[in-house]
Amino acid sequence: MERIPTGRPSWNNAMRQAAVETLDSKRWVKGPKVAAFGTAFAAHSGALNAHPCQNGSSSLWAALRIAGIGPGDEVIVPSYTFISTATCIELVGATTVFVDVEPDYYCLDVQSVRNAITPLTKAVIGVHLFGQPYDPELIKVCDENNLVLIEDAAQAHGAAQDMADGTSRVAGSMGDIGCFSFFPSKNMAVGGEGGMLTTTRAAYAEKISGITNHGRSPNLEAMELGSNLRMSEVSAAIGLVQLEHLDGWVERRNAIAARYTEALADHPHLSPPSVRPGAYHAWHQYCIQTNHASAFVAHMDRNHIDARRYYTTPIHCQQVFQNHSQYQTILPVTDHLGQTLVAIPVMHELREEEIERIVKALRSFNPV
Repeated sequence: MERIPTGRPSWNNAMRQAAVETLDSKRWVKGPKVAAFGTAFAAHSGALNAHPCQNGSSSLWAALRIAGIGPGDEVIVPSYTFISTATCIELVGATTVFVDVEPDYYCLDVQSVRNAITPLTKAVIGVHLFGQPYDPELIKVCDENNLVLIEDAAQAHGAAQDMADGTSRVAGSMGDIGCFSFFPSKNMAVGGEGGMLTTTRAAYAEKISGITNHGRSPNLEAMELGSNLRMSEVSAAIGLVQLEHLDGWVERRNAIAARYTEALADHPHLSPPSVRPGAYHAWHQYCIQTNHASAFVAHMDRNHIDARRYYTTPIHCQQVFQNHSQYQTILPVTDHLGQTLVAIPVMHELREEEIERIVKALRSFNPV
């Protein structure tokens, strides 16, 4: 029986042709494809400007540099997320402040953010975890406290959230600076590593381009400390084709997620994830909550289906932060989620027979 993986990158003839044509052009860096990809991504996300970069981790570092965050500054982050959300802060010399997440939606708990703000706080990194948009109240809190809101949208391509004023914002336009990853397991990819910076602030619009090119201005004068974070023309060409499919892919993920949620209705041992009111979930991951996580992973494995537990060790409890003042601090929701969440395949490339196999495996799980 063929194993069902948790990720399966999309690849078709149009993407292949775009890559080959770009290679044949011999314009492999700093060309029209990167510029076009940034323009198209900004339009899709509703951002003022966007610029491709090497990967999601470098986009987070760049976002902090653009915002002028450095030594003496505090940045609030969740501990239940991927490691680069926090290590980027240490890399610019600022201080990481860890807070807990919401029990239902797994994103930053807004009240915990409020409680953590001090005179040294300069920014908050909000994560749209697993494709779930963070609470729009976080935008209000940052505005009220004059804090830069950096949007970690590495898992949220195509997600959106209704706002209190009746509008809707797409991931990439729900903060001052947005950061995306195009790693092969993500909702869209670029044939390898890749990332994107977006911004909704005019003051940052030019900086997001310069920061990826050694901090240089259009006339090649170095204006600020930057590095070579450029995306290749080939990756951008593939990304342009993938972006055309993104809305359909996310729609497909939502349909698959709905099938799982229906299958888990009244399940005695497995609970489906909740979706925030007014949110359009991107479903990078479909995470089931269970008190029998190890048994559930083993059950899926016996059915030749990949299942994965995420962030079992919170960031603030990992060795890299052993000298941090919050090392081993108890964050109750974060600790609980690390022990109870299990992700199952939800990628848009799933075939119908694979979905049926997964649904059957979900319904048959019994740890007793």
